[in-house]
Amino acid sequence: MAGALFSMAHPWASAFGILGNIISFLVFLAPTPTFLRVYRKKSTEGFSSVPYVVALFSCTLWILYALVKTNSSPLLTINAFGCVVEAAYIVLYLVYAPRPARLRTLASFLLLNVAAFSLIVAVTVFLVAPMHRVKVLGSICLAFSMAVFVAPLSVIFVVIKTKSAEYMPFSLSFFLTLSAVAWFFYGLFTKDIYVTLPNVGGFFFGIAQMTLYFCYRKPGTSALVLPTSIDDVSTEPAASAAADQEVELPAGTHPAVAMLTVSTLPVLAELQKMEQEIGTPTPRKGYIKAF
Repeated sequence: MAGALFSMAHPWASAFGILGNIISFLVFLAPTPTFLRVYRKKSTEGFSSVPYVVALFSCTLWILYALVKTNSSPLLTINAFGCVVEAAYIVLYLVYAPRPARLRTLASFLLLNVAAFSLIVAVTVFLVAPMHRVKVLGSICLAFSMAVFVAPLSVIFVVIKTKSAEYMPFSLSFFLTLSAVAWFFYGLFTKDIYVTLPNVGGFFFGIAQMTLYFCYRKPGTSALVLPTSIDDVSTEPAASAAADQEVELPAGTHPAVAMLTVSTLPVLAELQKMEQEIGTPTPRKGYIKAF
């Protein structure tokens, strides 16, 4: 795999592509503790599956772009891994979600990952000339990435309003910023504007989030933590109610940076749910390292 990723003809592009793969690999696996808890408790605990369906759609789009463009092994490998991980998350969600949430998940999957993706493939193959396919697919991927850029804005407003950075873990902002830097330079050295542009915004949003973290973090809290469960941060009545009803999470309300190859919405889907349940964040027990 390393041989396929690294090219002596383009050493800098290859190096940043490999670095982007490593960091994005960690980001993709960040929700794993949540789904291990789902498996142990046999319950999805009320969180939404939409971010994971969107992440899968993002990965398939970039795989299609990489296949059409060719010579884009870093994009192909990390998004193939992302497809496997996100698909596993969705399957596990379908197994343990209540029937209404399961039906909504299936509907979202069929609409986005089957119907929309099939339409994009059909239009690209049958209506777009081969010489323009990279430009069309790249524009679609760019537009999709830019559409998710509103995600960091809401958490920035929440942090300023509540004067608390509890729901914006420094470790997550740090790794997402590193990911943006790696993929920006990969796009720069490969002269791929569709890879470069999304990560410019990702970098600045990441810097803004880390700056706010140091401005508003509370003394005595760890910079490398994420809540381990809903019970750790919510009251008993709220946790009980969450078990019976899925909380739909707006795509623009997650304190994550919209990245090129990684949809970061799944990483903090549960954090947003907990924030909705308890209102103003307050420090609680029960944390684990994010990475």
